Amino acid sequence: MAKNIIQVINPNTSQAMTETIGCAARAVAAAGTEIIAVSPTQGAPSIEGHFDEAVATLGVLEQIKLGREQGVAGHVIACFGDPGLLAARELAQGPVVGIAEAAMHLATLVATRFSIVTTLPRTLIIARHLLQRYGFEHHCAALHAIDLPVLALEDGSGVAQDKVRARCIQAKREDGSGAIVLGCGGMATLAQELTHELGMPVIDGVGAAVKMVESLVALGLSTSKHGDLDYPIRKKLTGAFEYLN
Repeated sequence: MAKNIIQVINPNTSQAMTETIGCAARAVAAAGTEIIAVSPTQGAPSIEGHFDEAVATLGVLEQIKLGREQGVAGHVIACFGDPGLLAARELAQGPVVGIAEAAMHLATLVATRFSIVTTLPRTLIIARHLLQRYGFEHHCAALHAIDLPVLALEDGSGVAQDKVRARCIQAKREDGSGAIVLGCGGMATLAQELTHELGMPVIDGVGAAVKMVESLVALGLSTSKHGDLDYPIRKKLTGAFEYLN
């Protein structure tokens, strides 16, 4: 059986986090799926606000262009802010799925209400905006932050992971939700362990997005090129943006 190649894009420049995300993606990928985990060559080391997302979007588009040229079957944007998602869908030939969108969709299939556990308090606002955009605002019982930066998940101390676990336990006890969504790609490898420990679905968006892309590819479905997600209008980009031509 021919392999489907799925490109998993970590929009920040942290190689350690790219490896974590790649491991989580490969752990759930089907036997016929090859995962290529990549990150931009330049940009922000972590994404923790609107400015970071704006910077990261160009790196995401760079990787989408490279993936399309390599003939990948689909793409995953592995940052919970889903930076550049619609622009990436314009540029891509195969399906593009963001991890926040994927995790929220799957949470509604296994529970009537879900909680989100993420990193810094300021990113809770971005998560709320995504809930509104995707139509899941009324499905979300509560949002929690561990109040540590994204890169704390990669410092080897285990402190951030312990805080994620504690917040998930709190969410189960207090929120009245039936599932928990992990709100950072760097938390991806925690989902299975926490699902078993808490006795409820804990959803990692990286794995969710990989399975969604696999399903779309298997069904022969790709991003519509009829309407606003048609390929970008051809025009000559200049200066620092020439590489996207």
